[in-house]
Amino acid sequence: MTAARIPAMDVLRGCAVMGILWMNVTAFALPQSAYFNPVVAGALSAGDIAFWAVSLILVDGKMRGLFALLFGASMLLLIDREEMAGRDGRRTQTIRSGWLFVIGCLHFFLLWWGDILRVYAIVGLFALLFVGLEPLALVKRAFLCFLLQFLLVGAFIAGLYLWSHAATAPDAAAATRDGFATFMATLSDSASPATQAEIATYRGSFTGIVAMKAAAFPGEWVWGFLFNAFETLGFMLLGMAMLKGGFLTGSWDTEQYRRTARHCFLIGAPPMAALAIWVWWSGFAPLVSYGVALAWSLPFRIPLTVGWAALTLWMLARHRDSGMVARIAAAGRMSLSNYLLSSLMMAAMFYGWGFGLFAQVRPALLPLFVLLGWAVMLLWSKPWAERFALGPAEWLWRSLSSGQTQKIRKSS
Repeated sequence: MTAARIPAMDVLRGCAVMGILWMNVTAFALPQSAYFNPVVAGALSAGDIAFWAVSLILVDGKMRGLFALLFGASMLLLIDREEMAGRDGRRTQTIRSGWLFVIGCLHFFLLWWGDILRVYAIVGLFALLFVGLEPLALVKRAFLCFLLQFLLVGAFIAGLYLWSHAATAPDAAAATRDGFATFMATLSDSASPATQAEIATYRGSFTGIVAMKAAAFPGEWVWGFLFNAFETLGFMLLGMAMLKGGFLTGSWDTEQYRRTARHCFLIGAPPMAALAIWVWWSGFAPLVSYGVALAWSLPFRIPLTVGWAALTLWMLARHRDSGMVARIAAAGRMSLSNYLLSSLMMAAMFYGWGFGLFAQVRPALLPLFVLLGWAVMLLWSKPWAERFALGPAEWLWRSLSSGQTQKIRKSS
């Protein structure tokens, strides 16, 4: 039982899973804080700064947002399909979310600390509350979620600034000064004890990496969830509205997609460039870098996410019969498999149980690993899709959710 494919959404998923790897490679290759502040990787070359700037301005949060848009839209398609077959669509989605959470936990412990599947699984349950709303109502609630996310992370960054003032006051307690200094060093110093301990762990054994994650769980994950939940829910609701309005199905006029992309990039890209310049001008000061990555870039990630979707669909309309488009669509049909495969590949490249390159590759060279990951996705996905109805991870997820083994081979 397979729902009818929407080619435009397959292409968007393919672009999203490829774009996510561009950002995730930093988190695989370097200490966790380097995702927010590149100086944690050490002294920066012009190439390192260029890679960071392109990532911040054009990619960070936008591909994750695009993935969430598509997740929300797919929820509607699944519910409609189930209800047309006489089943409870919301119950089916709830079961699928439960198994997605399990898959995400395995992904987190066995492969990578930055798993997003658990966030989608939990947030998707809340998104079920809104599936019956009209597009405009969904858009309004989406932007309310974005506002709540901005207020939450903005309050957190404001708290760090207050901590900074308290720690630098003449009468500051030694514990306050030392605690703040340690935290700042973690965000900006490649030689800090915490960073060096992280490097040693990821260059070590598989069991050591798992043990470190287990020790930090669930506290660290709860904070990560809070820093993503409202934004993710906002994009899911926006995706539902964009599906109902025909945007994500590719049914808009080609010129409408072009104009939407142009307007969104004009709204989002210049402020993002200004934020990148601010971070660079500050000498990659920890509070500035952290604030921009978490909070101040959020309002501009929204139009850029929509802009990427519009640009992709405009390009699809112009090159629908391209062989590359077919390969990207195949990668999108197996986006979960490719997401997990890219984690396996990058972990094998950088962690101690693999080639052990963790914290030894400069940021400027990381696009080479991204290109390798993209090549693998594009090379294997299309031949597999020609023979099989589902990707390996999609087949497992659907089989677990339905309680019975699903047919994977296409009919002759």
